[in-house]
Amino acid sequence: MEKTILSFEHVTGRRRRSAVSAWKTFILRNISFELKAGYIYGLIGENGAGKTTLMQYILKNTILYEGHIYIEGMDIRTDHAQILNKIGYASEERQFFENCTAAQNAEILGAFYENFQMERFSDAMAAMSLSPRKIYKEMSRGERLKFQLAFAMAYEPCLYLLDEVTAGMDPVFRIDFFHILQQIIMDERACVLMTSHISSEIETRTDYVGVMENGSLVMFGESLDIIPRLRQRKEGI
Repeated sequence: MEKTILSFEHVTGRRRRSAVSAWKTFILRNISFELKAGYIYGLIGENGAGKTTLMQYILKNTILYEGHIYIEGMDIRTDHAQILNKIGYASEERQFFENCTAAQNAEILGAFYENFQMERFSDAMAAMSLSPRKIYKEMSRGERLKFQLAFAMAYEPCLYLLDEVTAGMDPVFRIDFFHILQQIIMDERACVLMTSHISSEIETRTDYVGVMENGSLVMFGESLDIIPRLRQRKEGI
């Protein structure tokens, strides 16, 4: 039986951007789905459709919502700190120590993750041809996202959340990148959920895809089926 990594059950809610701001609209509407181990899932939609918001519902423990979100059967509201050990997150918005090297960031922040191993981090950095001695603020956008993926791989989470990580990525490395993702899911202990605005990439590189519109999940199924249907829908066929 395939292992369920992530499940949303009728999740509806919104989050606040800051303690002093007015309520902003970040609404998910009755979201339900399951992600199984051993697969790469894509999440697509126009800007503001709710892709990044969905990830934030998993990552933040301050978001108010109805329904339930489970990771490996554990409701994420029961022990969110423990849940974060099960999640690897890479995004342009994620922050690290700007004036520290990749290795220094890994040594400092890796201490917060139970299974973090510097050897695994070094191996992942080498696989992505990125020097652990490079200072974070001097990295390009692509290098930062490579580092973040290597950092996540060092503690072997069961769920990888990758938010637009391939945007602007070198086309040659993009091939290697998806090979790395295939290796991550090979033993069927983890799954990957990634957002991308490149529909051809989602169609050919992911197993399943969800389509977000205005905070709702309007389609979910095999990528080779959903993407052509979405294309026909946009063309009015």
